[in-house]
Amino acid sequence: MLGWVRRGFRRAYERVLRREIGDGPTHVAIIQDGNRRYARKHGDDASDGHRAGAETTEQVLEWCEELGIEELTLYTFSTENFDRPPEQQEALFDLIEQKLYDFADADRVHEREVSVRAIGEVHMLPDRVRDAVEYAESRTAAYDGFTLNIALAYGGRAELLSAARDVCRAVESGTIDPADVDVEAVDERLSRKTVRDVDLIIRTGGDERTSNFLPWHANGNEAAVYFCAPFWPEFSKIDFLRGIRTYESREKSWQRTRTERAVALVRAVAEVELADARAVSGRLRGQLPSSGADEVSAELERRTQESRTEKSAD
Repeated sequence: MLGWVRRGFRRAYERVLRREIGDGPTHVAIIQDGNRRYARKHGDDASDGHRAGAETTEQVLEWCEELGIEELTLYTFSTENFDRPPEQQEALFDLIEQKLYDFADADRVHEREVSVRAIGEVHMLPDRVRDAVEYAESRTAAYDGFTLNIALAYGGRAELLSAARDVCRAVESGTIDPADVDVEAVDERLSRKTVRDVDLIIRTGGDERTSNFLPWHANGNEAAVYFCAPFWPEFSKIDFLRGIRTYESREKSWQRTRTERAVALVRAVAEVELADARAVSGRLRGQLPSSGADEVSAELERRTQESRTEKSAD
């Protein structure tokens, strides 16, 4: 009975959250943290936690489809993961390989025209994982309905450093002029595939840090960030919707701030112009007939009063 009540409450809360959000972000990036801690919590092996997390990943893909999100990037294997014990690495490689083949062959992937792509230092991965990457990418290369980026052997600093080196080599060879090095020149050298700017980063597992994840695409776009406590296998649709709501709240606040700054700027310019006009009026007063000077002064006073009335109304 209690379980039925809880499920009913969660469904109702999901509907409330869904009504509170609008169009939502275009690109969401997720740091899937907490798989091993989830396994320890349940007395399981780390590999069991990663398998449970893979099930959450499939659910998130469905939620993205429901909300009209166009791109999802998953932080699956960082460059720091190479420091883990060999047996843990091999278990992760087994799972990544299996899921890449599963995604590439899944009917829903082809029905929705999902493009599966890997970003990161893929050449550092074992041959069998690289083969799975090539298979998934080739099977979905022609699709543009939805983009799923799998960050493998990924590190934000390494990505930026590699792009900087590529730009330096291009300048040295004369391929590009130093004056032509711009955002686009860096952007096209960042990863194996083009990644659009990130709107929202979600991190599960309780840690409040972005762990060197997509610094160019997220920080440059001033992406919203949502940290939540559930381990990745426990991440629910309610958590996902809360993340989307955080993004929208930040967007509204940002738009409001920009509007307020624009209004303040217009007012400041108007006040300067009125002050300059008064100074000119004072100089003209001694040169115009008295009737003309009075007309200029009256017009200035009228405009000043209008400006003050607009301020008080705001």
